[in-house]
Amino acid sequence: MLNTETVADPGKGTLCFENTEIAFRHSSNTDLKRAYWLFRMININFFVKMGPSLTNFAMKIGLPIKPVIKATIFKHFCGGETISECNSTIANLYEGKVGTILDYSVEGEDDEQVFDHTRDEIILTIKRASGDNAVPITVFKVTGVGRFSLLEKLDAGAVLTAEEELEWQKIQQRVLFICTKAYETGVPVMIDAEETWIQNTIDLLALNMMRKFNKGKAIVYNTYQLYRHDKLASVKQDYAIAVKEGFILGAKLVRGAYMEKERRRAAEMGYTCLIQPDKQSTDKDYDAALHFCIDNISRIAFVAGTHNENSCRVLADLLNEKKVHHNHSHVYFSQLLGMSDNLSFNLADAGYNVAKYVPYGPVRSVLPYLFRRAQENTAIAGQMSRELSLILKEKKRRGV
Repeated sequence: MLNTETVADPGKGTLCFENTEIAFRHSSNTDLKRAYWLFRMININFFVKMGPSLTNFAMKIGLPIKPVIKATIFKHFCGGETISECNSTIANLYEGKVGTILDYSVEGEDDEQVFDHTRDEIILTIKRASGDNAVPITVFKVTGVGRFSLLEKLDAGAVLTAEEELEWQKIQQRVLFICTKAYETGVPVMIDAEETWIQNTIDLLALNMMRKFNKGKAIVYNTYQLYRHDKLASVKQDYAIAVKEGFILGAKLVRGAYMEKERRRAAEMGYTCLIQPDKQSTDKDYDAALHFCIDNISRIAFVAGTHNENSCRVLADLLNEKKVHHNHSHVYFSQLLGMSDNLSFNLADAGYNVAKYVPYGPVRSVLPYLFRRAQENTAIAGQMSRELSLILKEKKRRGV
């Protein structure tokens, strides 16, 4: 369950994102050295571009590279292949006051049996989280429990066949089953955002689940990608609905994860892209969403999913300014495992609620996630140099 408001002093702790001793306290010297070489490799565009095809080819012809992948990029960005393999990562994070969001990161499947299996796996993450403050939130993607092309057809307003109608009912039943289990156990569950051309259907599903389960507590969270120019308005519109209908809005705020794909598709198909015109516009809307959520904290529970240091500072300062407890149950910071530890652990040390996404799943199945992480990282101006500079600073402090 989410932490309750027990901190008497809303200004507890001194927040400094440069403190590498706190940021890497959970990392051994071996971990630090592996992270250094891994980020140096990711910084090489050739490796990132050729890595997926070379790795898939090597695995296809039977080269024994799985142990290498598991000991390097997989170990850094993932908790394990199973929930039980994630337990050491969960414990390690929680020693630093950082929670875990178990993320079953199998992608690209298109089979009813696999969708049922994924539903069952998400239920297992909810059961694992039940009663354990070290796992405060859970998450899933609708495309993990339903066919992408069917969601695309729904978004386009196309008429479904009888068979597709049945398939759509099964998707809704899987989502309902997951959210019901979350409600019964009191474990919040976030529904991740996806591509714009299936997102309207996901938004409607999420809103219906909130109507059903968020009456007394935020159980279901929808995700708002603020690199879309229409999503700040969506947060405000959904809040108005929540107030009118008497439920708590659950919102995960992120910048976004599909920018290049979105722009490419819009150009190819000749429609106006929903992505913001520039980064400054995204940053402005993201921080405006933080202000809006804090101003309406009694009715909005939100997770600020961001690796942006300035946005983390904005939210931390807002909590102090509005005299909101750092560990208020309606506010969480979140980052990805293996990234921005200077944000996660320093925020947690200052008393704020923090949880990291911890992806898991079979190595082969999680590879698309891993390579997307690497590709996204190289697309973030200065991100790799920032990570490397902090690692180097800590290595120098330790003398290793």
